[in-house]
Parts: sequence; structure tokens; C-alpha cells
Amino acid sequence: MATLVLDNGAYTAKIGYSQEKVSVIPNCQFRSKTSRLKTFTANQLDEIKDPSGLFYILPFQKGYLVNWDVQRKVWDHLFGKEMFKVEFADTSVIITEPYFNFTSIQESMNEILFEEYQFQSALRTNAGFLAAHHYFHTKPSELCCLVVDSGFSFTHIVPYCRSKKMKEGIRRINVGGKLLTNHLKEIISYRQLHVMDETHVINQVKEDVCYVSQHFYKDMEVAQMKGEENSVMRDYVLPDFSSIKKGFCKPREEMVFNGKYKTGEQILRLANERFAVPEMLFHPSDIGIQEMGIPEAIVHSIQSLPDEMQPHFYQSIVLTGGNTLFPGFRERLEAELRSLCPGSPPRLRPAACESDLLLVGRREAAGSQPGLRRDGGDERGLRGERTLYL
Repeated sequence: MATLVLDNGAYTAKIGYSQEKVSVIPNCQFRSKTSRLKTFTANQLDEIKDPSGLFYILPFQKGYLVNWDVQRKVWDHLFGKEMFKVEFADTSVIITEPYFNFTSIQESMNEILFEEYQFQSALRTNAGFLAAHHYFHTKPSELCCLVVDSGFSFTHIVPYCRSKKMKEGIRRINVGGKLLTNHLKEIISYRQLHVMDETHVINQVKEDVCYVSQHFYKDMEVAQMKGEENSVMRDYVLPDFSSIKKGFCKPREEMVFNGKYKTGEQILRLANERFAVPEMLFHPSDIGIQEMGIPEAIVHSIQSLPDEMQPHFYQSIVLTGGNTLFPGFRERLEAELRSLCPGSPPRLRPAACESDLLLVGRREAAGSQPGLRRDGGDERGLRGERTLYL
């Protein structure tokens, strides 16, 4: 029996058969300004000639799956002949869900997977659990790990001991990739160019040029310098969707510091925005969100656990989620944790992220937690892993 693994994220869906190549596609539908009557689903985004001003229709709101009509359309596209041509009668599915998912959402998901798609068995699990499973599988001598899952809607801190969640140590920060993109849109719209309708483009800008600063105030001083002394400044060429299909960052040697470019390209000049936006992961209070940053949340989570276990969690921190891919994220988090807990130097291990998925086969899954069968009974479930080592 084939095993299909679907990491059903709020921003992208990662899907593939066990031990085969993985596809990463947008988990949403689109409408464009030029084709308002037509709705594009998932990777049909490539068919849109002018993706400026895209209108997103998301199945997830505030981290939870609430729009089943949109989710069905995306799944129809994924499971159908255009992509994976799933033979439901001979396929099991492993699917991820949010932490502390509502029972009503879980029941709806079971009903759709079994009644509408006719899968033979299903296992619902969390993306962080899969990262922890991979960690324990590759390091069988380890008993504990702390998963930092920073995704589209939230950032979760989840401690695991012997592959089980320790619920008293779970922390959530209401900061994710969506908030970062929206804040970058507001900054650019206020300072340079109105881009509040250009979520798709600005999200690409964020991924291409933003980084986590190791010395925030020093970088802020550099960003205020003029001319070539400003080593932080970058010029980003916006796409015009005719000759330039995708935006890109100009090489440093091609930047014009005085005057205008003669090429006619539309340029965004980014300085402190590059590191001030990802800084929200460490200091949400910068934009008025009165919550802990990730380092404080990690310490708060570990300190809520039994004293004898705390050093083990500091030594085994697993990073997962798209926000952990910002350049400098790992180094900054490690430095902050060292300053907060000088007696327990942390070891951070980049594990799962939004852009890759490693699927384990059925043999590795033996002995995992029970899944669901179509007849309502219990069976030993299958597990999927997603991992990218930096």
C-alpha cells in the first residue's frame, strides 16, 4: 500500500509519496486583477501572466483550517490527475494539523479524508512531532528535545521527552511569516511605494533580502550612513511581469548610490528594513505585540519543566519552520540563549523547514502511534518526516 505524506501548512503544502520526490506548492487559491472571473488553485499561480495585485483565498485563518471549500479545491488539485493521480483504494495518508487543533476540525478532516477521498487509513499529527521523531530516530541515545516551530501564523515552542509532548512546557507566540510580510508591506508603503496589495511580491522580497542581525544597534547605525559606507543597503529590482518575471537583488557592484538608474527598472531601496522585520521574532514589542520573543519563550518553556530535565532540553533544540531559514537566525538565537542561560550553553540543530520534506518508509514507522482506518478501527500508524540540514 502506498503512503502519501501531506504537510498541510497554512502557507504552503508539502506533498509526496514515501521515499519519493516532494512538491512544495501554495496552499491557497488566487484571483488576479486581469482575470477576476477565474480562480487559480495552488501551483496554477504559474499560469497567471500578471500576478501583481493577487487576491489570496486562504483555507487557514489565524492558524486553523476554517475554509473547507478552498481546502477541498486545493486537495482535489493535489490528488487529481494534474499532480499525484492518487489511487485512494490503495493509499494511506499522513497529514499534519495545528497544535491543539479543535475537535470539530479534526472530525471534519476525518470525514473528508475517508468519505470523500476514500483513503484506506489516515494519521493526523503535528509538523513539530515529525521533526522530533526524525531527531530521535537519528539520535537514539537522546531522550529529550525542544522543537521551535516558527511558521506562517504562529511560533510554537514544544518540548518532547521520549517522543511524547510535554504539554505543560508548550508556548505559543503570535508572530509568524504572515505578520512579517504584512509589516514589511506597511513599512515600504509608508517610506517608498504603495505595495499593500502586492503580498506575493513583497513576500518574495522578504525571502530574498531579509536577515537576522547579530548586533541590532550596530547595524542600525550602519543603515543610517550614506553612500557606499552603508553596507546594509540593497537595491531590489521589482518584477514588471513582462521582461522581468521575478524580482531580484542587484549585486553590490552594480548599485548606483548617487542619482538614478538609467535602465528604467523599478527599484526598492532597502536598508534597516532588511533586519528590522525579522527582529520581530526576537522582540515582538517593537510593533506593540506584548509577548515574549523566541529566546525568552524557550527559557520560559524549559523552566516550567522538572529541574533535572532542563539541561537536556538546552542541549537539544531543533529548529523547524520557514522563519528559521532567515540568514543569521540560528546564530542569533544561540547567542541570546547563552546570555539568558550562561550555565547551559545551547546546541541548536536545524531540522525541518518549509522548503523540503524527507519522507520515511513504512519500515521506519513500525511501532508508531495508532492511526485511523476507514472502518473506524485502530491500526499502527505511519509517519512522515520533513527535514533540511543547513
